[in-house]
Amino acid sequence: MAAETITGKIIKGIGGFYYVDARDGVLYECKAKGVFRNKKIKPLVGDNVNIEIIDSEKDLGNIVEILPRFNSLIRPAVANVDQTIIIFAVSEPEPNFNLLDRFLVSMEKSDVKTIICFNKTDLSPDNMETCRSYSKSGYETLFISARENEGIEELRELLRDRTTVFAGPSGVGKSSTLNAIKPEAEAQTGAVSEKIKRGKHTTRHSELMHIEGDTYIMDTPGFSSLYVDSIEPEDLKEYFPDIAVYTGKCRFNMCNHISEPDCLVRKAVEDGEISRVRYDDYVMIYNDLKEKRKW
Repeated sequence: MAAETITGKIIKGIGGFYYVDARDGVLYECKAKGVFRNKKIKPLVGDNVNIEIIDSEKDLGNIVEILPRFNSLIRPAVANVDQTIIIFAVSEPEPNFNLLDRFLVSMEKSDVKTIICFNKTDLSPDNMETCRSYSKSGYETLFISARENEGIEELRELLRDRTTVFAGPSGVGKSSTLNAIKPEAEAQTGAVSEKIKRGKHTTRHSELMHIEGDTYIMDTPGFSSLYVDSIEPEDLKEYFPDIAVYTGKCRFNMCNHISEPDCLVRKAVEDGEISRVRYDDYVMIYNDLKEKRKW
C-alpha cells in the first residue's frame, strides 16, 4: 500500500532533519529524499513541501517534493518570505550602524522589503537622531519598547497575513519582542525544542513560528558580522535607495559618489539630506568591494 502523502511547511531544519508543520496540526520529523542532494537542492525553512508518512505513531516522514518558492534568501537561509524586520537596540548594546547598512544592502540585493525596528526606546539613548535618520533613507522605521509594550500593536499590524523574517544581532531584544507579539511564543518554541531536544533560550537556527491565520514569523540566529559580496563596487549605489535617486544626475553619468567632482550625493550629505553615517558606511563597503575585487 502506498504511503500517505500530505502537505506541510518546514518550520525548522537541524543536522539533516526537517520539522514539518502539517495541515493536520502534527509536527513531523522528516529526512529529505536523496534526489534533492543529487540535484543540489536543499530544503529551506519556509518551504512548502509534500511529505510521505513512514511512521504515523512516531510522526516520521520523508520530504518527497518541494513546492515552488516565490523567493529565497541566503543569509538567513529561508524561503517564501514577504518582508524582513531587522531589529536593533537603540542602546545596550549600542547599534552597529555599519552592520545594519550591510544587512539592508543584502536585502535590497534579494529584493525583499525591509522594515527597521529599533527596540529599547525606554532607555532614553543619545543616538536617537541617527536612528531616526533611517526613516529619511527610504525605509519604514519603527520605534518600540518590548519591555514596556510600546509600539507592539503597530508592529503586530505590520506582520498581519505576512511571512516575516525577524533578524538582528544578539542582545537586541528579539525574543522579548516575539513574546510581546505573542505571549505564548515562548511556550510554542519550547514545544518544538522539546521535540528536537534543543534549548529554547538561544536561537541557533532559523525557525518558523505561526502567530495567527496566515501570519508567520521566521526567527533567525543573532549575528555580529555580515559580509556584502557578489556585488560590483560600481553597482553598490543602486542598493542604497537614498543614494540611488541621484544616479545619472551628477556631473559624471557613472559617478560612484566617492571623490568625483560636482557630486550631488556628497553635496546632499553636506546639506544634511543624506545621513552622514549612511554615506560613510557606503564608502566603507565600496572600498571593501574594491579590495576584494583586486584580490
